[in-house]
Amino acid sequence: MEMQEIEVIIEKDGQVRLEVRGVKGESCLDLTKDLEAALGGDVANREMTPEALENQQGVDQQQRLQE
Repeated sequence: MEMQEIEVIIEKDGQVRLEVRGVKGESCLDLTKDLEAALGGDVANREMTPEALENQQGVDQQQRLQE
């Protein structure tokens, strides 16, 4: 099992950026939900990594095959 990491980066202008590694699919959103809330809950921008999209594409393909 790959190690799951959340890196918290605080920019010079005070913006906080979270980077999640080792998590496939959109379960990364569940991992960061409480941290985002603790930081004020205002998400200005969300960029999904190829790793996050990787599992979702497999789910979409599987659903199409079942139809």
